[in-house]
Amino acid sequence: MVSVAEEKVTVSVIKADVGGFPGHSEVHPDLLEACEGVLEDAVDEVIIDYYVTRCGDDIDLIMTHTRGEDDEKVHELAWNAFQEATKVAEDLKLYGAGQDLLSDAFSGNVRGLGPGAAEMELVERPSEPIIVFCCDKTEPSAFNLPLFRIFADPNNTAGLVLDPSMHDGFEFEVHDVIDQKKVILKCPEEMYDLLALIGQTQRYAIKRVYKKGDGDEAERIAAVTSTERLNLIAGEYVGKDDPVAIVRCQSGFPAVGEVLEPFTFPHLVAGWMRGSHNGPLMPVSEEEAHPTRFDGPPRIIALGFQLRNGELVGPQDLFADPAFDRAREIANEVADYIRRHGPFQPHLLSEEELEYTTLPDVLKKLEDRFEDLEE
Repeated sequence: MVSVAEEKVTVSVIKADVGGFPGHSEVHPDLLEACEGVLEDAVDEVIIDYYVTRCGDDIDLIMTHTRGEDDEKVHELAWNAFQEATKVAEDLKLYGAGQDLLSDAFSGNVRGLGPGAAEMELVERPSEPIIVFCCDKTEPSAFNLPLFRIFADPNNTAGLVLDPSMHDGFEFEVHDVIDQKKVILKCPEEMYDLLALIGQTQRYAIKRVYKKGDGDEAERIAAVTSTERLNLIAGEYVGKDDPVAIVRCQSGFPAVGEVLEPFTFPHLVAGWMRGSHNGPLMPVSEEEAHPTRFDGPPRIIALGFQLRNGELVGPQDLFADPAFDRAREIANEVADYIRRHGPFQPHLLSEEELEYTTLPDVLKKLEDRFEDLEE
């Protein structure tokens, strides 16, 4: 194992859906094996360590290295892994084989090609616990509410009140995913401005969170998410984005328990069946990350690691804890309730957010039958 104690380490989580088994419910184990073979061959050459997992029908590649964010070799490695998995998916005739790969050729970076990526370059502390979150059947802004509660809500995170190293608060980098702009807001002083943006989940998504201070960003970085929107990349809806996130814990950052606490509330997120419905985000173990009820409800897993000179020690399957049984029970109750709305809002998304819709065809068919209202 290469020693990286004196240099920055990058954690890259890159995900893609290249085929479901069956339908959109899970990843066939042969696809995971294909990805592991590609990554294993790159250890000590491109990456230090890796872990391959899945949430629903998405493959999540967790890799560590010293090459920084947006590195061409790391992204090409992930692209090649997804390509190999796609070949297996095609051979197995899996549903949606290669659906997140929007190009036939790699062009230096997976961004804009379909896969989502969350990457964090950090200075490894004497003890460096991190949590990697992976979602299925939802969109990047699914992390807006949890990240706000983790890093800005003292009712969730006691450390904001009790820990002197956290008492000054955090900075949130928010992306406008429509106009491709960003803004950094400080909490607690700009909390209301932050909420005014991130509550509009169809447009604004938290990309990064930093600890306040004047130090290097690699020392202050606290969290990062993937904010790629497949429909904006492809020009049409080709699937919900199923985001991933990395969060640092302890010693000046929220404790592991404070990071996990927001997920005891299964908040409503966009996605679910055909990417066109609101539903509760259910925290589950890796084993239970295969959404089948109405292709859902949306799922999230949490994997805990310790970094040791860039090596991934773990994971610990954090949502396997029975303490989250009640959250899963609530999620099922919410699913029962909202499913009774059928094709009506608020279960159904707005016209602009629907992944599938016949509305334009219906309006065209009926355009000659619409009449002006009498005054």
